[in-house]
Formats: sequence, C-alpha cells, structure tokens
Amino acid sequence: MTPHSLIPRLLLILGVIFLLDLYIFSGIRDAFSSARSRFFVSLGYWGLTIAFYLLAIYMFLSFSRDEGPAAPPVKWTMGMLMFLYIPKIVMLFFFGVEDIYRLFRAGGVGIYKLTGFTTDVPYFESRRQFIGWMAGFVAAIPALGILHGIVKGKYNFKVHRSELSFKDLPDAFHGMTITQISDLHIGSFDDAEAVNHAVNLINEQKSDIIFFTGDLVNDKATEMEPWADVFSKLKAPMGKYSILGNHDYGDYLQWPSAQAKQENMQRLFKTHEQLGFKLLRNENTRIEKDGEHLELLGMENWGKGFAQYGDFNKTLKGTKDGAFKILLSHDPSHWEEQVMNHKTHIHLTLAGHTHGAQFGLEIPGLRFSPAQLKYKRWAGLYEENNRYLYVNRGLGFIGFPGRVGIWPEVTVITLKKA
Repeated sequence: MTPHSLIPRLLLILGVIFLLDLYIFSGIRDAFSSARSRFFVSLGYWGLTIAFYLLAIYMFLSFSRDEGPAAPPVKWTMGMLMFLYIPKIVMLFFFGVEDIYRLFRAGGVGIYKLTGFTTDVPYFESRRQFIGWMAGFVAAIPALGILHGIVKGKYNFKVHRSELSFKDLPDAFHGMTITQISDLHIGSFDDAEAVNHAVNLINEQKSDIIFFTGDLVNDKATEMEPWADVFSKLKAPMGKYSILGNHDYGDYLQWPSAQAKQENMQRLFKTHEQLGFKLLRNENTRIEKDGEHLELLGMENWGKGFAQYGDFNKTLKGTKDGAFKILLSHDPSHWEEQVMNHKTHIHLTLAGHTHGAQFGLEIPGLRFSPAQLKYKRWAGLYEENNRYLYVNRGLGFIGFPGRVGIWPEVTVITLKKA
C-alpha cells in the first residue's frame, strides 16, 4: 500500500481533527467579547492549526522508510502535534463539561415553562466566557511544558541512584557500582554540547562497570559516526558491555536488499567494538574480581509485539546454578514473560525500551506516563520474589523531539552484600 493510496484515510483523520478544532475554537472564541480580540484569536488559532495540517500532509507524502522516524518532517510533525493537541484535549474537557451542564439546564428550563411553575431561572452570560479563560489557563500549563521539553527537556539529564543488597553477592563485589545507560537513539541528537555533557556526566559517576541496554541508533549504524569520538571516551575500570535493542536491527527501514541490511548490522557490531563495548548476543561472560566472579548475561532483543531475536536458553547456556547473575535485556516485557519466574535465578535484570513515553509526571507520591498503558513495569526499580528489574528511562529520544516530565536518565546502582 503506497502513501498516495492512503490519502483518503489521512484526509478522514484530518477531517475528524478539524471537527475537534471547530468545537474547541467555538469555546475559545466565546472567551473574548470584542470583535478585535476575536479576530486576532481566530488568526492565531487557525494559522497554527492549518500549518499543522499542511505539515502532516507533507510528512505523510514525503516520508521514506529509507530515513525512518528521525527524519525532520516526522520530528516536526510529532512536536507540533503534542504542542497543539494535548492542550486542546485539556480544553475539550472544560468545554464538554460546560456543554453537558447547559444541556441539562436547558432541559430544566423547558420543564419549568411547561408546568408554569416559573421561568425565572438565572442565567449568567459571563459563564461561558469564564470557562473559556479557565480552559485556556489550564491548557497553557502542558503547552509550556511541551515547549520546554522540546527546547530543553530532551537534554535535561538526570542521575537515578539505587542500592541493592543480596545475601549471595560474592564478597569481592560488595560496593561495586554499575552505570546503566540505554536507548541512546544517537541519530536524533542535534546538540554537540549536550552530548558531551551526557558523556561527562556518565564518567563523573566513576562506576566500576558500564552497561548499555540497547537502541544505540534509530536505524543505521552510520548515525554514530559523528559522535563516535565522544562516546568512545566513556570509561569504566571493569569494562563496558552492551546489547542490542529493537531499533538496532534496522527493521523499520526499507533496505535496497537483504545484503545491505546485513552489511549495516555488521557495521553496527563493529561500531560497538570501536566504542570499546563488548557486545553480548545471546551469550554470557564472567566478571572476575579478587578470585571471585559473577555471571553477566546479554540477550538480543525480545519483546511482546516486537521482533524476537533473543534466545534465553542460549543466553543461559554454560551458566552455573547458584552463581550471582546480572542480565541485560532491552525490553522489560521479557523479564515478565521469561525471567521473573524462571527456574534459573537471575538476581538483577537491566532493561530500557519504554523511554517512559518521554512524557509524564514523576513527583513524590504520584507517577504517571502513557507508557504504563502498555507496560506494567515502565521506569525505575521493581522487585518480585527477590529478583530485581531496573527499567532505564533512556538517554535519548525518538519521534517526539523532546521530553516532558520523564527526563533522560543515567542509572547508578550499587551492589551490597546483605
């Protein structure tokens, strides 16, 4: 199915959005009494709205699977969609509640008139105007948040720290520090200063070991070329280890041939090596210290609803029962499906993938993100049956060119002997 054959579907979607815009605009217009004010509000509202329609059509017609979701038209469209329509959904709530109230009130007035009881039902003409101003004020909060997320939030790197205690942790690893980074999506980055800051922040943690849990690129290995010198500066005395995420396989592009796709994969493997990372592909290795060791397992991507290249049994092959185990697995749904209740005890699993949807709210006592509609475990630390999962919020971004409330993350975990 070609993009041109999907134009009727696109126009239908835009038609539904247009009806929503008409309804929202009627509420906004009622908030202003003067003709001059209404003119400028109409100009601004429809100017931005029509610009979005044209951009969406352009993005749809020009989109190429050779470029993928990091193409500028995709990022601009996603950014404008969030900036315009999340506030409009907020206003929709206000205007919808008000119109339902009006509907019931109009029915009440009709009953009063029919019974002859009274026609003196107070009606405040300014009510609609007040609702319009209130809706606009409340909607401005997410609008400003989204604007900040696009300009600054995507590079608002945060360090999240956790301390985990285990009775069977080898003594030599008591106090060992792990830095986890994930979901770099390097092809989306556009600020060299911010990238340097991220690398410096990671190195400032002075962790013993660094783990990268997938999605180095959006689609192509060549995305890392402008940034390779920067990311090769990451340092950890006990080594740097990595795995693949769903985007690393190039599955979301239209390759000219199967050979071209395979060549890209080989180039990506070489890129991990050039950055100083040991890439684990359904395999395990030992991390040794002072005559003791722990087992590090690295699995290829396995996730519900995504291509499943991972082979858990192969990844476990050769491991010893009773050994302390850390698993790197990109998608947290894998932990729920295969790891959490597996006969082999995996002490700690590190994942990423969700990005926390790059949008949400995390304050003491309240956490929300659209990511939780799909993932039960979408950000931070989880524990079941003395098995831990940590889901990194991701260092980069894709699609929506920003982050709101769910900031890019550097994870630092300290292992303790209980």
